Amino acid sequence: MLGFVLAHLVTALFLPAIARRDTRAAFLIAALPPAAAGAWALTRTPGVLAGRTPAETVQWAPLIGLNLDFRLDALAVLMIILVSGLGALILIYADAYFPRDRGDARRSAPLLLGFAGAMLGLVLADDLITVYVFWELTTICSFLLVGQAGISRESRRSALQALMITTLGGLVMLLGFVLLGETAGTYRISELAANPPTGPAITVAALLILVGAFTKSAQLPFHNWLPAAMVAPTPISAYLHAASMVKAGVFLVARLGPVFGALPEWRWPTAVFGLATMIFGGWRALHEHDLKRLLAYGTVSQLGFLMVLFGAGSHDAELAGATMLLAHGLFKATLFLVVGMVDHQAGTRDIRKLSGFGRAQPALAIVAALAAASMAGLPPLLGFLGKEAAFSAFHDPVILAGLVLGSMLTAGYTLRMWLGTFTTKALPAPSTIKPGELQALIPAALPALAGLALGIGYPLVDALAGAFAKSFPSPAKPYHLALWHGLNPPLVLSVIALAGGVVLHVYRDPLTALRARWPKPLNAQRTYERITGLLERVAVAVTARTQVGSLPTYVGIILLTVLAVPGTALVLRTTVPDDLRGYDSLMQLPLAAGVVVGALAVLRAQRRLTAVLLVGVVGYGIGGLFIVDGAPDLALAQFLVETLTIVAFVFVLRRLPERFTETDTAKLFGLPKAIIATGAGVFVALAAIVFSAARRHPPEASDYFIEHAEKGAGATNVVNAILVDFRAFDTVGEIAVLAVAATGVASLILASRHERRRRSTRVANQEAGE
Repeated sequence: MLGFVLAHLVTALFLPAIARRDTRAAFLIAALPPAAAGAWALTRTPGVLAGRTPAETVQWAPLIGLNLDFRLDALAVLMIILVSGLGALILIYADAYFPRDRGDARRSAPLLLGFAGAMLGLVLADDLITVYVFWELTTICSFLLVGQAGISRESRRSALQALMITTLGGLVMLLGFVLLGETAGTYRISELAANPPTGPAITVAALLILVGAFTKSAQLPFHNWLPAAMVAPTPISAYLHAASMVKAGVFLVARLGPVFGALPEWRWPTAVFGLATMIFGGWRALHEHDLKRLLAYGTVSQLGFLMVLFGAGSHDAELAGATMLLAHGLFKATLFLVVGMVDHQAGTRDIRKLSGFGRAQPALAIVAALAAASMAGLPPLLGFLGKEAAFSAFHDPVILAGLVLGSMLTAGYTLRMWLGTFTTKALPAPSTIKPGELQALIPAALPALAGLALGIGYPLVDALAGAFAKSFPSPAKPYHLALWHGLNPPLVLSVIALAGGVVLHVYRDPLTALRARWPKPLNAQRTYERITGLLERVAVAVTARTQVGSLPTYVGIILLTVLAVPGTALVLRTTVPDDLRGYDSLMQLPLAAGVVVGALAVLRAQRRLTAVLLVGVVGYGIGGLFIVDGAPDLALAQFLVETLTIVAFVFVLRRLPERFTETDTAKLFGLPKAIIATGAGVFVALAAIVFSAARRHPPEASDYFIEHAEKGAGATNVVNAILVDFRAFDTVGEIAVLAVAATGVASLILASRHERRRRSTRVANQEAGE
């Protein structure tokens, strides 16, 4: 499994070189890894349905228990069909969509493939930390794909908005992951699902994780980033914001459903926010004129629908959720790709300007009609099976009413989208239609045809979705997908939803006029802009008061932060060990006294040279303590550093006044500085005592270093072996940093000398001229 993920990511690294020469070859090569991963998942499907879930563990940092854990189960297979199957089709479509050898094409091929690899890793992950790693990789790829070259202000703003909202949610989610893993004693998702933990900490973890899921899947009030991201090219919108990325949030809710499904704090937020998102997104889509924005708000609505289903935690709701997850990916990918073709061939996405497109492109109109019928919930399409299953899964009248209303809105904006795009209107005049490309039509048609085939062949979907749903509580007679269950309430609700959608479409103009007159006290986009503006003003104000060019101020702010956060936790939650000794060796007492006296004497020094020498006394005293504690190598390094420091200070002091000059302001703030410094010193001393006493046994890494130092590195000094051999790259990096710093200092000195020479020459020439 890791091999397929790496195949995506490694191929993506080499694609830019290919794309610079031939973008067509780049897109076609990029389609191969997703196609291979999708084929592999399909070959493993019979075993998954039989209960065999292959797993794979790759050690990442075994000494601290970090692994990359992967597992293929029914939910992962469903997602791989979307991520890899649709990914391969969209990459083929993108080759026909993007102009040859343009910057967008060269950028999009490797980024789309990298994103596909990150999503593949996410859906296969069986470890919370692994989930988070791939979660953030998808965020980074999405930012780069939406922003593209960053030329337009709109693309930069939309990419940054998506990055900020989803990253903030991801950080909150990470806190929930850590709380869950540490409380339960494992980060393995399959182990958590087999033995769900309980307690107040688990409830808090569930709420934190929901925040991450809500931001990624564009739930209210975090939905506004998704319509804004429609500035991206259509293939990117189809893949990221219809088939793949936005599914990550609902996928996470589905994946952790067996862990949190029994918690009311998990079920009710998903129901409330999901229903609100479903209704709001459908209402906004009903009134949009831009086809991509219409589909974007439709995606928001459908994601709310999926959140309600996956958050319910019951067998029938999860069966419906898995079915709708697959159906939504298929019909929405087709519709986005169709909109891209309409935009290319007609030169507009505005419904008000489109006319006669269905007559000019009947094949495209039929493909769009199949996908639209599935989205509206018409039989025998897969979308109908999912909606009927959803109506069967709930008995709460409020939730059922919300689902029916949301489905009415879905049917209404679906009619608006298809009729507004493909019918011939009296006004405006029929658009000028360019001929379409078969390479673009086939990838758009295959998902729509798959929605029809899977609707007719529903036993396959029922088996796959049922294999996922069986891990949830089931009624005595669990629901199964079928095209005909008889005349029952779910069928009646489906008919009501379709009829209501027709009514909403017929009366859309009066509703739009009514909506225009309504007050709009709450606006997510305006709220986001106000919050970011407020943050900028706060940042400017804080920076103006803290970045004042004063080193004592900077150090004081850092120390105050340390005292306020870890210092408070240390005082409240820590006890001094009972076996604490005053000293281990008599030599420690005079050395420590010398360090303390030297530090206090520095504060009273009037001359600069005296202060430097006293600082040297402190440093040499610490070196002496290193010797007493059995670290002569550290002591030697300390002596060398102190000697060089004193020599450097002496050279600098030659150009400074002999005595310190203390202003009235410095005297005024002397006491607060002393208090902060004293508090920081006490914190460091207490922390050193507590942290040293907390470790009863050497860590595993220390045992490894001690065992391998002599026979592996030929060193009897473990510290030297660590610095030179075990952590050689770290040491080389530190040396490189010092070399860069020295080069910078030397360059500044040489530049200042050169400038002084030029100034002296200029003055001399002026005097000679006079």
